[in-house]
Amino acid sequence: MSNTFEAVRMGEMRRTIEQTAVLESPGVGYTAGAVRGFDRSVARTGLGIYEVVTFPLPPYHPILTSYLKPEPVFPESYKPGLGSDPLFKTDTYTGFSGGDVAPFIPGSRFRIWDN
Repeated sequence: MSNTFEAVRMGEMRRTIEQTAVLESPGVGYTAGAVRGFDRSVARTGLGIYEVVTFPLPPYHPILTSYLKPEPVFPESYKPGLGSDPLFKTDTYTGFSGGDVAPFIPGSRFRIWDN
C-alpha cells in the first residue's frame, strides 16, 4: 500500500532531487533530478497498484528490485521519527517533549527541542 501512495508522498522525487544535486551539481538537481524523480515516483505508484491488484497471486516476493528499493525511500537529510506526542515522549515537567511536529506533511523537517 505504501508504494501506491507514492504519488502523494513524493519520497522518490525528494530523494532523487537531493541525490542529483549532491552527486552531480546543484543546477542539475532541480532539472534532471526532478525528471528522474517524477519517473521513479510514477514507476513506484504503478508498482504499488500492480501489487495491490495481484496480491493473491504468486510471486509473493518483491518485484522490480533492480530499479526500485522494496521499501519506501526518504531523502538522506530526513529520517522520519515519532511525532511529538505525550504517548511516545512524556515529560512530566512541561507536559510535552521533542519530536516531529508535522510528520504527515511532505517535507516537514521541523523538530522542537532536538539537539
